[in-house]
Amino acid sequence: MNETTIASSAAASPGEHTHSHDRRMPGLDLLRAIAVVWTLLFHSFLVGGLGADWQWAQRYGWMGVDLFFVLSGFLIGSQVLAPLARGERFSFGAFYLRRAFRILPAFWAVLALYLLWPDFAEAPGMEPWWKFAFFFVNVSIDYGRNAAFSHAWSLCVEEHFYLLFPLLALGFARLRSGGVVVAFCIALVLGGIALRTAIWLHFDTLAPDRNWFVEDIYYPTWNRLDGLLAGVALAVLKTYRPALWSRFGAHANRALIVGLIGMALAFWLFRERAGLLGNSVGWPVLSFALALLVFAGAQAGSWIGRRAMPGAGWLAAVSYSLYLIHKPIYGLVEMHLGDALEGRGYIAFMTYGAASLFAAALLYYIVEKPALRLRDRVLRHNATQPLVPMSAQARSDG
Repeated sequence: MNETTIASSAAASPGEHTHSHDRRMPGLDLLRAIAVVWTLLFHSFLVGGLGADWQWAQRYGWMGVDLFFVLSGFLIGSQVLAPLARGERFSFGAFYLRRAFRILPAFWAVLALYLLWPDFAEAPGMEPWWKFAFFFVNVSIDYGRNAAFSHAWSLCVEEHFYLLFPLLALGFARLRSGGVVVAFCIALVLGGIALRTAIWLHFDTLAPDRNWFVEDIYYPTWNRLDGLLAGVALAVLKTYRPALWSRFGAHANRALIVGLIGMALAFWLFRERAGLLGNSVGWPVLSFALALLVFAGAQAGSWIGRRAMPGAGWLAAVSYSLYLIHKPIYGLVEMHLGDALEGRGYIAFMTYGAASLFAAALLYYIVEKPALRLRDRVLRHNATQPLVPMSAQARSDG
């Protein structure tokens, strides 16, 4: 994850309700699949990289998590905002129950493997279990000593988003002031730029021997709101300005092209990943570009949204499990086959990738999918709160 943060943008699940407008969005599935593969390429540095053949894709693979953040902001934002826009009562209980069944079973299963099987960890040190259990590890980690399961940082960001966004959405819905919402969003973007800049200037000179970039800029939730905000902005446009959404949708391919140009600009801004330029203005530029790609993916008539790519739907379905388990699987494969795979780019990528996909499929079919089915049964039998209809894609994320 939905790292999905990957975390929240993962598997398709049976829906609580169906209606005539339900449909999958193959463009979003494609983007989700790209995001998780890109992240897997980036994390190949754990096993010495996959060679010069993949360096071009591996370098910026961390951006896959930001793509998941934008997807999550859009899909979860749409799910929360739709009933509020119709003037209906939003069920906090049903929402948090859906998120708990969606995130926790697979997460707890992987955390248990880390705690019970020492060889499962891809790094020698790991933060205490309670920091993971309470989704606190992204704001309190000694990355230099305890890097095992550190990719759970993005799940922490997602969980904080799930906790706070419905409350903010309800508050803004009651205010009924678009100007306040716009001002709040602008303040978040400018505040993020100012905060990251101040942290960078402070620690670049005072803490050169500590991994302050990861611990103080890259992981903390308050520095990673740009992608979620960009996705929520799309959800606001779709929910509250449907005519404008449809009008813009006629230009989805232009949005796709501009988004790709924006990605190229983000690559340039982040040519030094820990540099000041990228970590000040780079995040909102990257998030805006990714939001344009997500917008295009949500349009049935766009180049990437008009038809499903073979395999993309399944890869999107298992992406959460794949994100959770790929790093320890990398470590296990390296432990047993590392010498044979060293310097063999394509073969190494296929081996590490195939092992990760196999483990992700096991986690998905044994833990994640049964939990989603159980969730649906629990929600169907919850007579005290009516369920809010949602689109097929929102059910996939929720």
